[in-house]
Amino acid sequence: MPLKYMFDLPKPTAYIGMAHGVLFTLYVILVLIVGYQKKWKLITLFWAFLASLLPFATFIVDVKIFRRADDFDLIRK
Repeated sequence: MPLKYMFDLPKPTAYIGMAHGVLFTLYVILVLIVGYQKKWKLITLFWAFLASLLPFATFIVDVKIFRRADDFDLIRK
């Protein structure tokens, strides 16, 4: 954004915005696929989708929920 508004260079912002949109879409699709395969509870899906909306929250959810899901019994087997 600083490049676009401070230096009048809109092209880098367009490319980064496109990459951000593609990665967001892939994250949502992968959460759906993995959630279906692993038979996640709705609360686990909720936290995964909520994390997609908050900056850097996916890293926190990865450590606190996905890697330790068996410990907290959030994933049905």
